[in-house]
Amino acid sequence: MTALGLHHVQVACPAGSEDALRGFYAGVLGLPEVEKPEALRARGGCWFQVGEAQIHCGVEADFRPALKAHPCLLVDDVDALAAAVAESGGDVRWDEQIVGVRRFHTDDPVGNRIEIQQA
Repeated sequence: MTALGLHHVQVACPAGSEDALRGFYAGVLGLPEVEKPEALRARGGCWFQVGEAQIHCGVEADFRPALKAHPCLLVDDVDALAAAVAESGGDVRWDEQIVGVRRFHTDDPVGNRIEIQQA
């Protein structure tokens, strides 16, 4: 068996946060929303396309935001996205610990950590 790629990463969210998540992932980050299969829609949450993979925001009853674990998005203009995040009121925390890598961390509307890195 050989793994062929990554299909999706799931981040947790509280019930009722879908509109705020859409505003961030689709509105600020520019990720297209993926329609959930009919059988899964009643669970709530929302999905977004990131290149060949997806981010699934799934409702968790006892939700706690992921403060350390996080997806990392590769983008073609990290400075422009940092400006968009800041303009939306989001926190932009630049991290220069990896030499030669331009990246920052922010949080989605429910507090999950997200890394943005220059491709």
